[in-house]
Amino acid sequence: MACPFIDEVVDEGAIVLRRAFQRERTFRDRSDPLAFNDSYLYERYRFSRDGIAYICRLLSPHIENNTRRNRALTVPRTVCIALCFFASGTFLYTVGDAENISKASVCRSVRTVYLSLKRLLNVFITFPGHKAIRTIKHDFYGIAGFPNVIGALDCTHVRIKCPSGPHEADFVNRKSVHSINVQMISDADCIITNVEAKWPGSVHDSRIFRASSLYQQLARGERGNQGLLKRKTGAMKQYWKKTKQADLYETHMQIIILLNMV
Repeated sequence: MACPFIDEVVDEGAIVLRRAFQRERTFRDRSDPLAFNDSYLYERYRFSRDGIAYICRLLSPHIENNTRRNRALTVPRTVCIALCFFASGTFLYTVGDAENISKASVCRSVRTVYLSLKRLLNVFITFPGHKAIRTIKHDFYGIAGFPNVIGALDCTHVRIKCPSGPHEADFVNRKSVHSINVQMISDADCIITNVEAKWPGSVHDSRIFRASSLYQQLARGERGNQGLLKRKTGAMKQYWKKTKQADLYETHMQIIILLNMV
């Protein structure tokens, strides 16, 4: 029943029920990103809790701060700061405001994590992949029924800001946009097995392939008859047609089939 002795008449029964079903508030530690749920971590860092924990274990020997200061950045927070920058591509100031740290700390964290990941590049990205060649061929065959395929190769343009200096025009591609032309090879599971990411946007795909380490290995016959590479244009085919060594042409035309894989 209502109480007649207070200014605002409130049902005491409703207050009792509200207190009975009220949940205790939980204050999470903002310095520990792994204290949040997966939906929050996906939205902010594009990784789940298990994924971030795996990256932390992988990079911990390289990015852990050897200091006794009580406010030093922990390994999970350093990794999450870099992931936030990689996921958003925004300014360092914006990431610092979101993570409640300075711009200089964001810059150091991003650089530390980037260099640590670069050390592991050849561990995770290896051609034709970590699986057996027979398994890779079987996976590709299950997609379109095409036999002996060990990789799908193509180039893509990654847009960048206009660079300064005398070589600015080299980065303008055929669509009049500044970019970097990146060549990648993937397996049937879309896992990258080879990367060439150092050429400006004006460079043609065929030149990137001719200058790649994979091309040199094929030219020397180091890969043998492992399988086929699928590509959508005739960049590689043009080279082998111009090759005067007939045996080299016959061998590698069996390895390289220029088709498009979607």
